[in-house]
Amino acid sequence: MAGAGASGREKRATAARLKAALSGGGGGGGESGAAAAELQALLERALAAAPSGGEAAAEALEWCRWLLAGGEPWEDFVQAVRAYDPATLCGLVWTANFVAYRCRTCGISPCMSLCAECFHQGEHAGHDYNMFRSQAGGACDCGDGNVMREAGFCKRHRMKSSSNVPCVPKDLLMMSELVLPQFIFSLIQYLREGYNEPALDLPSEKDLHRILQMLEPHVSFLEDLTKMGGAMRSVLTQVLTNQQFYKDLSSGVEENACAKKSHEKYLIALKGSGLAFPEDKLAGGMQEQASGTSTLSIQGLAGATATSVQGESSDEEDQDGSQGVGKRKRVKLSSSTKDQSIMDVLKHKCFLEELLFWTIKYEFPQKMVTFLLNMLPDQDYKIAFTKTFVQHYAFIMKTLKKSHESDTMSNRIVHISVQLFSNEELARQVTEECQLLDIMVTVLLYMMESCLIKSELQDEENSLHVVVNCGEALLKNNTYWPLVSDFINILSHQSVAKKFLEDHGLLVTWMNFVSFFQGMNLNKRELNEHVEFESQTYYAAFAAELEACAQPMWGLLSHCKVRETQEYTRNVVRYCLEALQDWFDAINFVDEPAPNQVTFHLPLHRYYAMFLSKAVKCQELDLDSILPDQEMLMKLMIHPLQIQASLSEIHSNMWVRNGLQIKGQAMTYVQSHFCNSMIDPDIYLLQVCASRLDPDYFISSVFERFKVVDLLTMASQHQNTVLDSEHERSMLEGALTFLVILLSLRLHLGMTDDEILRAEMVAQLCMNDRTHSSLLDLIPENPNPKSGIVPGSLSFESMLSAVADFKAPVFEPGGSMQQGMYTPKADIWDKEFDPVMVILRTVYRRDVQSAMDRYTAFLKQSGKFPGNPWPPYKKRTPLHPSYKGLMKLLHCKTLHIVLFTLLYKILMDHQNLSEHVLCMVLYLIELGLEDSPEQESDEEDSIGGHERCHDSWFPGSNLVSNMRHFINYVRVRVPETAPEVKREPPASTSSDGLASSQSPRRPKSLQRENSGTAQVFSLVAERRKKFQEIINRNSSEASQAVRPKTSMKWSAPGATPQLTTAILEIKESILSLLIKLHHKLSGKQNSYYPPWLDDMEVLIQPEIPKYSHGDGMTAVERILLKAAVQSRLNKRIIEEICRKVTPPVPPKKISPAEKKTLDKEERRQKARERQQKLLAEFASRQKSFMETAMDVESPDADIAMEIATSEQHVSEAVYDCVICGQSGPSTEDRPTGLVVLLQASSVLGQCRNSAEPKKLPTSEEEQIYPSDTCAAVHDVRLTTLQQYFKDSSCLQAVSIGWEGGVYVQTCGHTLHIDCHKSYMESLRNDQVLQGFSVDKGEFTCPLCRQFANSVLPCYPGNNVERSLWQCHSNKSMQDLIKEVEELQEQLGTFPVSISSETNLSKEMESVMKDIKSTTQKKYTDYSKTPGSPDNDFLFMYSVARTNLELELIHRGGTLCLGGASTAGKRSCLNQLFHVLAMHMRLYSIDSAYNPWRKLTQLVQDRNSQVNSEELPEVPVLYRDVSSLLLVQILTMPQPLRKEHFTCIVKVLFTLLYTQALAAFSVKCSAEDRMVWKNSGALKKTLSYGEKSWEALLSHVISELSKGKMFVEGGNEEIAMGSPSVWSLDSIERYLQQFCLPFLRITCLLQHHLFGGDLPSCQEDEEFAVLANCLGLLPSSFQSPHQFTSASCLDWPVPAFNMISQWCLELASFADRHTEQVKALLIQEPKWDLPCLLQLPENYNTIFQYYHRKTCTVCSKVPKDPAVCLVCGTFVCLKGLCCKQQSYCECVLHSQNCGAGTGIFLLINASVIIIIRGHRFCLWGSVYLDAHGEEDRDLRRGKPLYICKERYKVLEQQWVSHTFDHINKRWGPHYNGL
Repeated sequence: MAGAGASGREKRATAARLKAALSGGGGGGGESGAAAAELQALLERALAAAPSGGEAAAEALEWCRWLLAGGEPWEDFVQAVRAYDPATLCGLVWTANFVAYRCRTCGISPCMSLCAECFHQGEHAGHDYNMFRSQAGGACDCGDGNVMREAGFCKRHRMKSSSNVPCVPKDLLMMSELVLPQFIFSLIQYLREGYNEPALDLPSEKDLHRILQMLEPHVSFLEDLTKMGGAMRSVLTQVLTNQQFYKDLSSGVEENACAKKSHEKYLIALKGSGLAFPEDKLAGGMQEQASGTSTLSIQGLAGATATSVQGESSDEEDQDGSQGVGKRKRVKLSSSTKDQSIMDVLKHKCFLEELLFWTIKYEFPQKMVTFLLNMLPDQDYKIAFTKTFVQHYAFIMKTLKKSHESDTMSNRIVHISVQLFSNEELARQVTEECQLLDIMVTVLLYMMESCLIKSELQDEENSLHVVVNCGEALLKNNTYWPLVSDFINILSHQSVAKKFLEDHGLLVTWMNFVSFFQGMNLNKRELNEHVEFESQTYYAAFAAELEACAQPMWGLLSHCKVRETQEYTRNVVRYCLEALQDWFDAINFVDEPAPNQVTFHLPLHRYYAMFLSKAVKCQELDLDSILPDQEMLMKLMIHPLQIQASLSEIHSNMWVRNGLQIKGQAMTYVQSHFCNSMIDPDIYLLQVCASRLDPDYFISSVFERFKVVDLLTMASQHQNTVLDSEHERSMLEGALTFLVILLSLRLHLGMTDDEILRAEMVAQLCMNDRTHSSLLDLIPENPNPKSGIVPGSLSFESMLSAVADFKAPVFEPGGSMQQGMYTPKADIWDKEFDPVMVILRTVYRRDVQSAMDRYTAFLKQSGKFPGNPWPPYKKRTPLHPSYKGLMKLLHCKTLHIVLFTLLYKILMDHQNLSEHVLCMVLYLIELGLEDSPEQESDEEDSIGGHERCHDSWFPGSNLVSNMRHFINYVRVRVPETAPEVKREPPASTSSDGLASSQSPRRPKSLQRENSGTAQVFSLVAERRKKFQEIINRNSSEASQAVRPKTSMKWSAPGATPQLTTAILEIKESILSLLIKLHHKLSGKQNSYYPPWLDDMEVLIQPEIPKYSHGDGMTAVERILLKAAVQSRLNKRIIEEICRKVTPPVPPKKISPAEKKTLDKEERRQKARERQQKLLAEFASRQKSFMETAMDVESPDADIAMEIATSEQHVSEAVYDCVICGQSGPSTEDRPTGLVVLLQASSVLGQCRNSAEPKKLPTSEEEQIYPSDTCAAVHDVRLTTLQQYFKDSSCLQAVSIGWEGGVYVQTCGHTLHIDCHKSYMESLRNDQVLQGFSVDKGEFTCPLCRQFANSVLPCYPGNNVERSLWQCHSNKSMQDLIKEVEELQEQLGTFPVSISSETNLSKEMESVMKDIKSTTQKKYTDYSKTPGSPDNDFLFMYSVARTNLELELIHRGGTLCLGGASTAGKRSCLNQLFHVLAMHMRLYSIDSAYNPWRKLTQLVQDRNSQVNSEELPEVPVLYRDVSSLLLVQILTMPQPLRKEHFTCIVKVLFTLLYTQALAAFSVKCSAEDRMVWKNSGALKKTLSYGEKSWEALLSHVISELSKGKMFVEGGNEEIAMGSPSVWSLDSIERYLQQFCLPFLRITCLLQHHLFGGDLPSCQEDEEFAVLANCLGLLPSSFQSPHQFTSASCLDWPVPAFNMISQWCLELASFADRHTEQVKALLIQEPKWDLPCLLQLPENYNTIFQYYHRKTCTVCSKVPKDPAVCLVCGTFVCLKGLCCKQQSYCECVLHSQNCGAGTGIFLLINASVIIIIRGHRFCLWGSVYLDAHGEEDRDLRRGKPLYICKERYKVLEQQWVSHTFDHINKRWGPHYNGL
């Protein structure tokens, strides 16, 4: 019988035989029975050996494959099964970090996701979709109609193909049904055996890992099976869920010892998990359990059973209990209440259940998770698996709590659960059949119970309330997150949420759960020292409240939107109130909150508030029917009010000793993600309480909570027993601001959703311009994605376009890139700017200021108001009728007394009041006038009603009438020292006034006079009284009377001995105070004049635009006008007051001491203003300097003229040193230098000679080859030359520096070189972190801060010579040629000055060293003999060439524009030339080899050398003329004379022209050559033959024909690119184009050496103009149209002889190397300007191709792929795989591709980084979304489109080498990129 080691053939045979036997067994005869037994034995043997790993495992799987396929080859079997796949679902499973898509337009569930393939195959154009990186893994929902709309399905999953898939033949999968049960059972056995119940200290993770490692192939095998499609999946489902299989295999353990052992282990594992087999449990626990689950006992849980008894807890909870996090004893609830069956019982009935059990036990290994999810497309499996998952829910929670890797585990759990619970149908089914809701709520409750502590809120000793401990790992690490997220997910389904809201027992349990968070993270104010350890638990607390309490709440609220759902709201409100009542009892709360403590977490209050709001807004419930009694309302308002007061305290720095974290809490509380779950419900609840409670009680409570009662006195001095005086002002501001917010906020009081959205949007936009994404982020949306505003929903976009204008992304000078921003429209500022909303929504106080500044700017700009405006008053939306009571606050005497007192104090300049206080007081008055009750019934005779209120300040409670009420005397209690005490009371009234206040009947007149005895101080007492009344009225049992208050802080005022009573004469009303304030604010007497006296219209239409914006005076005028409009009496009184000329405000109330402090204040204020002025002046000066001095801002501006030309008329160049500030010439001993930046550059080498720009490859077909770049072409040429010619001569025939050339640029500032050295020294000692490395010689220019790394010495030139150079001499060409030769001969002799070692020459040497070390060695060494001087010679003149060529490119590649250099003041070529020339002249050129001879004389033929050994020199026609020019000029003594320069140019032009003719002769066909040869021969003899190109061409052709130049038939391929027929014009054009590059370079050089402007011209006349400029044109030259290029020639010796001599060299070379002759001829150089690769329009194109592309080096997919934008190379950023000698790949590439400059696009982040040498910076992104903003790291995943302007800027900075100057944030990369 084939054993385990059988060969492939044997296995195949066995398998085929067994299959035949089993299928052909007919009527189940003996044969098939035997075969089945044999199969069983075979499998047992094969699978038993497997777990030993390696070979055996592979062998076992091999067996399984053969058996499943029944002897067929495996691949054929797979194909066969696939044919029966009715794939209607995609179901592709992915793990973390996979890139997937989510389309909100197509999604039904918010969790819907699609794989890239399905997404691109579907039609989602114009939808609201985004790409995202999966956090936890997921699966593709394409084809699942429960989760997404069918319109979004991709082509593959659109057809409901199940109909046309044929039925599966029986025998195909027959073997699978027999083999798989065994296979899965063996898998389970390995899992059982591998698991050892961990010892108590640590689970042996290594062991678990080893087992999983071993089982990897098995699970992968199962995974492969699932991928075979539907047919195979249904077999697997059957195997996994069939209970019979499980029974047979798993309990058939008797005969098999090994299996028996594994079964025992399984039972141990169950026990160890705190679970039990139901049988064991039944005996003990279940009977008494039944009684324990009734709702009653659960309700009792909140207070009563919270004992500190340790419940019967499992041991693992105790061990971490003992550490006692935060040194506080954990509290355990007694376990009587939990439904034990949910928590502790598990029974497995099938493979699937046990498999899931082990998956959980092993903490969700990724492979297993993927296998279980891959099965989900099978419907039966999906239901079975979901039920199993729910059954194990409690066990999952326990494992999660113990896990060390809770993060990964959480992700894997959610990966599974989100697939199951997003489907409404499934969720509903499981809810009904498996008590899903009960299980979830119980499990959550149980989880939180493990970390409860006693609450210290209110009554520390006797409190019975328990809260979660935020320091515990469970909360700190968000371990509860997966369970809560599942709960939120199922509550989003209406059917499930309804069940929840109907189930009273569940609601009770849930409120119980929420109460664990009520009052968590309590803060106690530190009064003595600063807290030593700042706890960061508040993060955990806020996250927990948001996720565990608020999000489920929003989920439930989203289903309470219509009238029919009233019942649900009533349920929630009822149990919420019960829980609150329990909470108040548990913390022993009566009426006063404990001082100096605050908690920001009141989820029960917030549940209550939000359901109230919903009830009134959507369900038309009567508010009063769901409100509790007055006493409960009083209790409810205390804690939210405490939070508001604490916010104010925190901002007043009263909590500063608690550290920064308390500020963090205050900010988080109002922050956009939290505000609508925290501060908004709190304010709303306070508004509800205020509308139902006694207004006087409410107002006095507010001032008492804010601790400013003592301040509200008429006396100028007072003592505050609870507040330091430095905090008084800000606390008073806080109290008034709070009242303004409370009274004017309408978020829950009647605004529609659209109005709310608009208000939120306006508030955010007023603070700052915002990008679209930050606006989405800042506007609070209901956290449950299904409700309210969904980001990107239509309403958001349309609202945004209504309130804001889009500012497209722009560039500011200086290169900082703006994003697309939205800014408020003008009429928003005009009509809708609402400071109250802004104050409510600002996290930082500075944002309020910012909004006001922007408002001020708008008013100035639109000419509405010039000064400093006050916040405008905005009309409110009408109140919902249910909340009308709120306005009673504005019409209560207490508030009026406070307002009167404050107005009086401000008028009298008492201390601690501010403009803000006045502003808020006026705001409140205005609110009151806005909302006054109906006109008083009988204005004139309102005097009669005074008896009622004999002890009060004001007659009634209506603000309109109280405003005009005069108050004459007020009795105040003041300290003895106060100035008021000294004054005698007025004789007439004081005594009887005081006496009569006791007698009920006094004469009316007197009573009128004296209705002012001080009542403010009864604020507190009155509040007590009211509270008492209410409580007594409410409580039937007297036992509930108030406990005596332990610390009566407020009993003090009367008791302190040094207080005495004084009577103040006031004689003011609110109206008169307002008018006097107007005078005070304007600084003029009688400044207020009632406007209606001139224009009665005012009274009829009070909304006058003139009053809507302005400062305090405008506000006062507006209020007086409104008061007059509302009552005739008021109007009359205002007129009366204005008629009395008011005397100036009496200053006598100010004591000398106060006077002193006021003076001090005033002086300080003045000093401050002076300082501000100075600073402003300084700033503007600096700015104007920066604008003139800095060219950095705009690379092209040429503000300062080029240094060399600007000083033409001065006798000697004078330089300013920017360090020591002295001016003077540069001298030998103390040379001056230019601040320069040297950088290696390969920009030139990137020019291409193809017309269309190269694109970035985005598919395998498109690749870029560098063969056509300028650098490559030059490189090939030099190598070829070196092959055939003498090395030293080759190195003078070309230029290098196309790659790695050194570019020199300056900011134009100069400094003494010795000053620079000391500056560098000081930088070196300066320990500040600089963005550059001083050791490498880097620094920033001391004046303009531009980056630099060297100093280029200025040659002491004197400008007298310049004028000499200019004069034209009349020497003949021959003389000049002679002179040039002689000058070159004197090489060795220098001008005397330099020959001796001077400072100047030393500096020149050091700068030359710098230049050399700027680039890498490989870019300077080209000779065959390393270190030969020819190398240096070549390098030096190439530096000049590089700089000239680059300047040419900066000018756009031509000189048509002319003018001074655009790089004007940045050019330092003149100085650079001197340095180079000085060094070049150290090398002498052997006169025999001096090319000058060859160019100007007919040399005797030295043919003898051909036979000699050494290689010949490079023929003249192969030499690069521009290089020759530089060699000639740099080897002449400096300064050079203009006539010599012109002479050299003329001679070189003749050579260039000959090269052009030779190149042309090769280009045209043999016939053409014959024609030209003959036609030109005739013209040779003519007088102008030497200046006719035809004659010359003919000569060139005939001379070259002597060699083998034109022999072989290779002219076809060369002739391809040329026109078939050359006309005279086209030849002329060809020749001109050939010569132009040389002329351009020469002109630039002349411009830099001799000054003079470059002429500008049209493109077609460029040649003529440049030739003229260089003096090549003969003087007889007339007009351009008959112009020919040949007329510029000026031959030093007869042309034809010269040409013959040059061509001869070629001919002799052609004899030896025919094939190279033509290739080496210099071709017409036509280079395009360098540019970066073209990028595709849509970023997705790049992303999809590159983010999965493998790295060429290590063939893995890199973590951070990047692509070079210069050459398209794909590199790994920071990839260690591609590191070479400690250089990472990007840095290496930047050196190879850009000589140290690299521009990389990071594929996964869409941003570009620049590497420059040893530094790098993030440049920004060139891809923006539809709203013009970047998406760094692709966090939002919106579609991105190329921003052409930005890309242009990037390219511009690359070409102009200005990265270092424009980008500011550089950092070192340490070769790690």
